[in-house]
Amino acid sequence: MRTLIKAKMPIALALAMSWGPSAVAQTISPDWCKALPRPEYKSLERVLPSDPWFEVYKVSPGVFALYEPHQAEEVISYLIVGSKQALLFDTGMGIANIQKVVTQLTSRPVVVLNSHTHNDHVGGNALFTFVYGMDTDFTRQNAKGSRDDAQEELAPGMICGNLPKGFDPKTYATKPWHVSLFVHNGFKINLGGRTLEIISTPGHTPDAICLIDRANGLLFTGDTYYPAPIWLYRPETNLDAYVASVKWLADLAPQVKLVLGAHNIPVAEPSVLPSLVTAIVAVRAGTVEAKPLEGGKALYTTDGITFLLRAEPAGVK
Repeated sequence: MRTLIKAKMPIALALAMSWGPSAVAQTISPDWCKALPRPEYKSLERVLPSDPWFEVYKVSPGVFALYEPHQAEEVISYLIVGSKQALLFDTGMGIANIQKVVTQLTSRPVVVLNSHTHNDHVGGNALFTFVYGMDTDFTRQNAKGSRDDAQEELAPGMICGNLPKGFDPKTYATKPWHVSLFVHNGFKINLGGRTLEIISTPGHTPDAICLIDRANGLLFTGDTYYPAPIWLYRPETNLDAYVASVKWLADLAPQVKLVLGAHNIPVAEPSVLPSLVTAIVAVRAGTVEAKPLEGGKALYTTDGITFLLRAEPAGVK
């Protein structure tokens, strides 16, 4: 089983797959494609409609969601534009050139910051000159890149339709990148007329962060929250830290107008933040019935929020 998988593809697909670093992508659309396009996107303004891999949506003034619907993770990266520079929050799968899309959206200098360093969020990091990184060993290790983790993103059933023209699945790898500056909780980034603040939210990974634009009421949550089963079973996951992190986010709810997660659908209401706390606390208290799955995992659903955890009692206590 892969080291870093925490994808948001349909659970049945994820658990049924036979992973292998030599897997070759298929071009026959799997069943999960049938849910696309997701109806929530109809209310968003789409830009750059001719791009063959990314779907780009304007979700707020100066904020663009770069969505990758052709791969089962359905990753969403965010370009946040100020008057002097722009910040790219995550760089996606690295299957297509995200830098090319970014340069069509802004002519301002672009810095990169990752919500965490799982491979589906750092695939394009090497394309950019300046990359912020959280000061953790987990970040340093993942900055070395990985071929195996990338190859597993192309396993049978993972691709919807065709891969980009010129893409060679046999050589696909997450390329190493250089951390230009290590940052920490509370670090602020002035883009010119827009200031972003890092909120350290360990749990999903040791280097997980959220990003808040207080003036505009925007909270970018990475994989701490997104509207699909939230994967919290990997060795690097710390449930105690996750609970503490989501409680912190819930306290911010009165300041937030939009919650922007990193998979499937880009916008959610801030009311989801206190609901997230209630849900994970109930799961850990043992009051939520588990739905056992193969591979020693289980789904826990309450109040419209689902978590994927280890099935063993130690995974939820």
